[in-house]
Amino acid sequence: MTELPSLTSVGSLGLQVNSGPQSSPEEVPTACSRPRHSLGILHASYSVSHQVGPWWDFTSCRQQWDRQILKDVSLYIESGQILCILGSSGSGKTTLLDAMSGRLRRTGTFLGEVFMNGRLLHRDQFQDCFSYVQQSDTLLSNLTVRETLRYAALLAVRRCSPGFLQKKVDAVMVELSLSHVADRLIGNYNLGGISNGERRRVSIAAQLLQDPKVMLFDEPTTGLDCMTANQIVVLLAELARRNRIVIITIHQPRSELFQLFDKIAILSYGELVFCGTPVEMLDFFNGCNYPCPEHSNPFDFYMDLTSVDTQSKEREMETYKRVQMIESAYKESAIYHKTLENIERAKHLKTLSTVPFKTKDSPGALSKLGVLLRTLGLYPEVARFGYFSAALLAPHLIGEFLSLVLLGMVQNPNVVNSMVALLSIAGIFVGSGLIRNTEEMSLPFKILSYFTFQKYCSEILIVNEFYGQNFICGSSNGSVTTNPMCAFTQGIQFIERTCPGATSRFTTNFLILYAFIPVLVILGIVVFKVRDHLISR
Repeated sequence: MTELPSLTSVGSLGLQVNSGPQSSPEEVPTACSRPRHSLGILHASYSVSHQVGPWWDFTSCRQQWDRQILKDVSLYIESGQILCILGSSGSGKTTLLDAMSGRLRRTGTFLGEVFMNGRLLHRDQFQDCFSYVQQSDTLLSNLTVRETLRYAALLAVRRCSPGFLQKKVDAVMVELSLSHVADRLIGNYNLGGISNGERRRVSIAAQLLQDPKVMLFDEPTTGLDCMTANQIVVLLAELARRNRIVIITIHQPRSELFQLFDKIAILSYGELVFCGTPVEMLDFFNGCNYPCPEHSNPFDFYMDLTSVDTQSKEREMETYKRVQMIESAYKESAIYHKTLENIERAKHLKTLSTVPFKTKDSPGALSKLGVLLRTLGLYPEVARFGYFSAALLAPHLIGEFLSLVLLGMVQNPNVVNSMVALLSIAGIFVGSGLIRNTEEMSLPFKILSYFTFQKYCSEILIVNEFYGQNFICGSSNGSVTTNPMCAFTQGIQFIERTCPGATSRFTTNFLILYAFIPVLVILGIVVFKVRDHLISR
């Protein structure tokens, strides 16, 4: 981690805060230095409206209940800095991140402006400018870390050689200390895999593949232990030092992290109570006659100080007045006016670079479809995807026509649905070989399997996905027979073990599978004719 500027201790805790010189917008980057970027949020407000009653109650439908989630929030931050947003639950932290990144729902009303390098961002530019990492990690458990990042790179970057793509993935893994788990599965709670902290690093690495200059993190330490949470915040601070703007929301940070944040913002009921450097925070609350006690975590103390206690009406009014007093003092302080001045100054500077968009050269729709097929474990060929789709379409049509045939016999739709479900499950057990290989079944069940469409559909899918595949597992020095997951090294071995001779019956299976459809149509016509004849008599 890069060395921090000069430090000042806080009380007898031994805490330290960053009191180094803050960069100003007037600074013009030299030819050798990297261009600095700035992000400004000016007078951001967001409100939503809800109807009081149900839509059919015309008297109450006209009445609306308005809720102000954000109220006149202004922030300013530059590249190389990390901003921490604090606040109790429901204070508007996530909504503020959504407002910055243009992810707000259109049902609400947003007022305010977002500036990047002094230029006003439009709605269609937010997605190409910001990277957003949510609380929950949406990763596929059956992929390794390397595969996950490689597929993420394929979905984000186009027109690059495989060697360049691999170098990019390796560089990101090195940057986030993921190289030692590169070939381990992501896993989940049932299958194990990498730890929660490493899983969070993978989510961050997937965003870094597009070289973003502004990164937003919503509760990146949620579900992590204290040590892992501390490591994640330290990592994000290091990312910010590499010419990025990093903004995070966090719950109950440790006191040791106080020195890592360049700026700290506190929200209470959607209002910005304070935003400034750690040193400015201490001076501001000291000026409001609320000094941080010794041996106390400044985060905990200031969070309690700016929260509204709703346990009783008296406490709620008392704490709300205190929060309003602090918020008014902040709006009148030099810190707030300096923020507004920085935003206005950045709007008129011509030396700043253009808006730093992410890598926008994303692949086309067909390329993305191929990548998605690979992540799902499907063979990434157009013809095989067509066979796969056709094999899944036929059972759907067969189930519909089977329902019509049974409706001609039974008048109750609920009974028909239950019968179709039972027949489908029985066909899977008997014909697909899911429970037992059809060749190993007794003769009556083997004969019965030929009357199930699941037999032909399963053989088509197995041949389509496994034919031509080669499997590599275990070390080169060890024997694959010792690993039960490596019982087959080639796809043809699995095909012959599961459904012998299915490769030679591929076309025949398709013809038989789709022959079920006209047979059921004819049978349905006959059943309804017979029913009409019986009713007429």
